[in-house]
Amino acid sequence: MTSSDLWDEDDAERYDEAVPEMFAPEVLRPTVDLLADLAGDGAALELAIGTGRVAVPLAERGVPVSGIELSAPMVARLREKVGEATIPVAVGDMAATRVGGAGGFALVYLVFNTIGNLRTQDEQVATFANAALHLAPGGRFVIEVEVPPLRRFPPGQTAVPFDVSDRHVGFDTFDLATQDAVSHHYTREADGRMRYGAHHFRYVWPSELDLMARLAGMELEARYADWHRAPFTGDSEQHVSVWRLPAA
Repeated sequence: MTSSDLWDEDDAERYDEAVPEMFAPEVLRPTVDLLADLAGDGAALELAIGTGRVAVPLAERGVPVSGIELSAPMVARLREKVGEATIPVAVGDMAATRVGGAGGFALVYLVFNTIGNLRTQDEQVATFANAALHLAPGGRFVIEVEVPPLRRFPPGQTAVPFDVSDRHVGFDTFDLATQDAVSHHYTREADGRMRYGAHHFRYVWPSELDLMARLAGMELEARYADWHRAPFTGDSEQHVSVWRLPAA
């Protein structure tokens, strides 16, 4: 049984409209460019495929894409965009659900901080193992996730804002002992009312992810600060990491 929050009908209905900036061409184009380059002539599997923000344009680039998604309502939104024959999706936990035969994919990927949806270290480790089982020899596993912003905490502070605007106020609260965290969202509706939503996640460090990859038999191939392949530094606020399953 997964520890992830489960996106319901209301969440799925609002999802695309809640993050319009993530659908902007300047965001999606470099994402799809790098994923298509890593997939090459092979197929790709997206874990937590959601409404298909990345999978649909990647499939339009000619990459065969399949998905795993915990939320059936999110898959229903994806089905409004493309059919099952175009992007097949298995509804289930990305840490354990299997798609097709073992080793059938050149690329497995997980974007937009979604590794944190799994709120235990054991589940995150299992996700790396599941990704490796789906990869062909020489295949790659890609994760996009933020670097925990703990350097911004003065003593005694537990919250960091990530968006403050007329329409939305968002901040994360962190438990530094357990790595549990919550994203809090206060969103102004069209009628002026405020709507509150919360998303629970487990933050994870790049070095911890590298160890999970090693346990799954993969090795770090590259780490970038963004989808443009900018160098990753100590000041980077997110990373796009690529691990490779050895060819032999």
